[in-house]
Amino acid sequence: MPTYNLAQVARHNTSDDHPGGPQVIMGFAGRDATAAYVPIHPADALDKNIAPEKHLGDLDEASIIALKQAKQKHTKTRDDLRVEEAQLLLTMQSAADDSIILLLKRLKAHAENARAFSRFFFHPRVMRTVSGCDTSSTILGYKTSIPVYISGSALARLGHPLGEVNLTRGAYETGIIQMVSSNSSMSYGRIAAARGSPDHPIFFQLYKHKDDATAAKRIQEVEAQGYNAIFLTVDALVPSNREMDTRAPHYLEDLENEGVRRQTDSKDDEEELNMLGTAGGLIINNDIDMTWERTIPWMRSVTKLPIVIKGEGIRISLSHVLMDDIGIQCVADAVLAAEAGCEGIVLSNHGGDSLPPLEVLYKLRKEHPEVFKKTEGMHFCPYVLKALCLGAKAVGLGRAFLYAQSAYGEAGVVHLVRILQREIKFGMESLGVRSVDLLSPEMVERVDWHAIPAKL
Repeated sequence: MPTYNLAQVARHNTSDDHPGGPQVIMGFAGRDATAAYVPIHPADALDKNIAPEKHLGDLDEASIIALKQAKQKHTKTRDDLRVEEAQLLLTMQSAADDSIILLLKRLKAHAENARAFSRFFFHPRVMRTVSGCDTSSTILGYKTSIPVYISGSALARLGHPLGEVNLTRGAYETGIIQMVSSNSSMSYGRIAAARGSPDHPIFFQLYKHKDDATAAKRIQEVEAQGYNAIFLTVDALVPSNREMDTRAPHYLEDLENEGVRRQTDSKDDEEELNMLGTAGGLIINNDIDMTWERTIPWMRSVTKLPIVIKGEGIRISLSHVLMDDIGIQCVADAVLAAEAGCEGIVLSNHGGDSLPPLEVLYKLRKEHPEVFKKTEGMHFCPYVLKALCLGAKAVGLGRAFLYAQSAYGEAGVVHLVRILQREIKFGMESLGVRSVDLLSPEMVERVDWHAIPAKL
């Protein structure tokens, strides 16, 4: 295979296809794009997505040395500084915590979900034996040390060089289950290989490609690599107007352009890039024409793995109902998932204006209790227990684990699980139960109430 020097590479400056649009390619035409490419692409992305004849050759040794020398002189970007500051941020006291909480409460879905949980109150029982309290449970028949799983989240390497591998190793060490995103920044094979044992369960979150052959190839690939279930994402198929994504300079300037303001050929080019943002480019090839009648039978034809219908919110087991942050958003679709023979569903409102997932779980329990005998469903700490009392099987957390691994790597993941386990155990003991299967609807009550504002 021929070699090229930097001057020859610089002549390769024409447009080509790219999921995020040709602007990204042109922004780096003829230049080294390693720093922007590596954090957001698996190692096998080029081999999988580019024909062999387009692999032109290797960089010559002199050019490699020159690039390494330039890297040593490279000044830190704002993203580099943010990662370093994360450790300090996470150790600050209540003042910093308050500012974060205030920021989160500005997000409507977060506030509404919190209000929904506040409407449900516990009925703790006393004089019950709670010694030997056991927080372990099962998800789709696989044991987990707590009824919480790591929800699929894209691009973990943006926060830490080991990215998803930190999550995998932390999940193995603590005995919980990880769901791997279709848009992971590391290859699915490398993530699966990072498990301490091939017997440790691992799930895969599928954004189905619009081309069935491409989608089938991906499903069969992860099945061969030892993944144990497919979570089909159904509620985030088209790019939304994510203003914090499209306007954040540390994504568009520092990460993609290495701090250099890219000159566009026209205002239309810049508007197209800004409309997609980082997240939009990840889902541009999603199948937006999936149906219950066609898609689920098609998936059954290409895999024997359990199929869970996912959004981002609570997870139920049809024998499994789960809570997470992407997924089923109404009772009618939960029923259709059960009728389609899916092994589980995830309840959520994915940051939108739909009913909070705990309210959907409550309505589902009241109106269609038979669903809980057919599938599985999942939320957090006292919230986790409220969801489990109403029939959820487990709760999915995404960003919490991303933040932990970004600041502290594998150790951050382990520490977060220990905190969750301690809080869940305390909550169970306070309710008067010593195993997860003893949590029941009778232990929570929904009460409609509104805080009365103070009058001066």
